[in-house]
Amino acid sequence: MRVTVRLALRDWDYMTPLVLGDVGSDRIDVKVDRVGTLPEDFANDPRYDASEISFSRYTTGRSRGDTAIVGIPNFLMRGFRHRCIITAGKSPLTRLEDLRGKRIGVTGWQDSGNTWTRAALAQAGVGIEDVRWYAGRLTEAHPIVDRLGRYARPGRIEAVPGERPMLDLLESGELDAVFTPFMPSGFFGRDSKFRHLLTDLHGAELAYFNAVGYVPGIHILGIKAAFAAEHPWLAQELSDLLDESQRVWLEKRRKYADTTPWIIEELGRCGRDLPDVWNASGLEPNRKMIADFLAEIRKQGLADTDLTPDALFPAAQNLVGEPA
Repeated sequence: MRVTVRLALRDWDYMTPLVLGDVGSDRIDVKVDRVGTLPEDFANDPRYDASEISFSRYTTGRSRGDTAIVGIPNFLMRGFRHRCIITAGKSPLTRLEDLRGKRIGVTGWQDSGNTWTRAALAQAGVGIEDVRWYAGRLTEAHPIVDRLGRYARPGRIEAVPGERPMLDLLESGELDAVFTPFMPSGFFGRDSKFRHLLTDLHGAELAYFNAVGYVPGIHILGIKAAFAAEHPWLAQELSDLLDESQRVWLEKRRKYADTTPWIIEELGRCGRDLPDVWNASGLEPNRKMIADFLAEIRKQGLADTDLTPDALFPAAQNLVGEPA
């Protein structure tokens, strides 16, 4: 008898084969809910058995002794973060080093992506103490919420005064740069008022990969602990199914590349510049990346923890899926 798994995922295009039923399992029946915002409190959300969750929030939760969720080292969202630093189109800043002594806005202090972005900044010699940080909403359309929590530090890490949209402050010069995981509307147009800070994203990100050996993980697969305990084989089965969806998607994407004029160039770059296993699931292929992330969690003061990769993913020592 197949087990039904209610799964919350962002609308990633590589999940299309899974959603359409092109890939499937004889043991589980996955019901995918494509969500714009991840469940705020997945552990207590009755709608889902499994979900895409924040790597950072999972890590800090485990550091506090929270075991309600079993994290699976299948990184549903990965990405270099250099591209997530934007500035005004007229700004003279073009290097990470240029951000020393500047004012940077962030959409959330604890966010996994921003944790990795600060790590990239530190690699360039710019630490947390070298910047004035402001957390706030990107645009007027985004909600006003607490984006700092217990990490606020008056004079160093503060909420945006008056909750003004950060893009307005970037345009006026009151902020020098903003960290954002998703580009604002109109960003890719010829007349955009904003641009990426770095002028050679590919070069900077490839140099980062060559230095650290991985593409940073942002979101992981989470399963409710009680559900995982009831079906101890299910985590591996679900992880493998997600990997298979990615494999099928990539195969089709390489064949049907005429969706945008230069996506074929991007696919070629990935094939030439990255190893085939850059997106592999499992603890061992991601051990160094996980260890580095734990080090950043400690270094950046997000949690005082002695967690190791094995302790962070206690049920995952043998969870090694095929590369996408």
